[in-house]
Amino acid sequence: MDVIDFDLSAREFWAQPQTERAAAFERLRRLDTPAFFTEIELPWAPRGPGYYALVRHADVVAASRNAKVFSSGQGGATTIPDLPEDFVEYFGSMINMDDPKHARLRRIVSRAFTSTTVTNLKDQIGDVSTRLVDRLVENGPGGDFVDLVAARLPLKIICDLMGLPESEHQYVLDRSNIILSGFDPEYAGEDPTETGMKLLNAGMELQQLVQDLAAAREKTPTGDLTSALVHGNVDGERLTMQEIGSFFILLLVAGNETTRHSIASALHLLTVNPDVRAHLLADLDGRLPGAVEEIVRLTTPVIYMRRKLTCDFELNGHRYREGDKVVLYYCSANVDEDVFTDPYRFDITRDPNPHLGFGAAGPHFCLGAHLARLEIHVLLGELLRRVPQIEAGDPVRLHSNFINGVKHLSYSF
Repeated sequence: MDVIDFDLSAREFWAQPQTERAAAFERLRRLDTPAFFTEIELPWAPRGPGYYALVRHADVVAASRNAKVFSSGQGGATTIPDLPEDFVEYFGSMINMDDPKHARLRRIVSRAFTSTTVTNLKDQIGDVSTRLVDRLVENGPGGDFVDLVAARLPLKIICDLMGLPESEHQYVLDRSNIILSGFDPEYAGEDPTETGMKLLNAGMELQQLVQDLAAAREKTPTGDLTSALVHGNVDGERLTMQEIGSFFILLLVAGNETTRHSIASALHLLTVNPDVRAHLLADLDGRLPGAVEEIVRLTTPVIYMRRKLTCDFELNGHRYREGDKVVLYYCSANVDEDVFTDPYRFDITRDPNPHLGFGAAGPHFCLGAHLARLEIHVLLGELLRRVPQIEAGDPVRLHSNFINGVKHLSYSF
């Protein structure tokens, strides 16, 4: 029997090179039953009882489809510790809810993210991508690809959708970095107590920003998403101001940060796999869709989501008890050898590619998946047509157990 000598809860584990982390998850996938880990002690959250790590593709899919048993609303889905009450006010979005409340909120906001609605954004995404590549070319080699390009496209699209003026975009980005900082001292500081206060303040500031905008749109609606959310009505239901604020914070996580890190990682993947780059450039239009799916699979921007059992339940031979926590590790499921042949190979022709980069099928499948795919597709197409020789340096990675992020990425051409 393999003796697990590493701890997924330890900050040090997530500071290791990705190859070492991948090897650890390979060992977990070979276990007969899911491994159990204790929770770390945090000054801003009560210490929980621990959690089982779901690392196989089949287990993650099964838990995702059975939301009645595997709850997102009992303590939250985006943190392993249960969210304290003061955090729920800012981060208690629909991703941290169960039906029927989750379904109510999703009904109201989903019309802004249908495939038809997102397709209508293609020209706008194209215009922004063109300007960003213009800026990259004017800057020349030696800059930070994340700051110049990768972080800017999803940020502008989300802020424009909400109706936030350009003057507020950097403010939003700075606070988004704090919310998703994980253990990274560059954004959250060295002291865990300070980190908790910074998280709360960032959430409060973003919610206040969008609530002020929503109050203005309530009086004078425009064609932006904030107006649609304020005046939206489904079966007599409307979002509260608090729900609008929390939803905006969710948009930043799901629609901004994840796309940003996929774009940055894409440039690195294409640099270290020159044969794949050549194959892609030989038929850019035809092969980009497959490349986007493979980038999202290998990048897996969101590392995990957490669930809590609402009753005793057996999954793949293991008996869970009511109240047990399970953590769905998408980063492991996306390289499961039982599903993906040669899983660490960057194969833009991989078909089928049932990755879980946007979550698994179920009520919490990513609402912004269409938008994320389109943004990555359009930006990479613009970049590779105009600067096909661009190469990435070594990525500076975010120290986080939740977001597989690239903080900084040098480039040359």
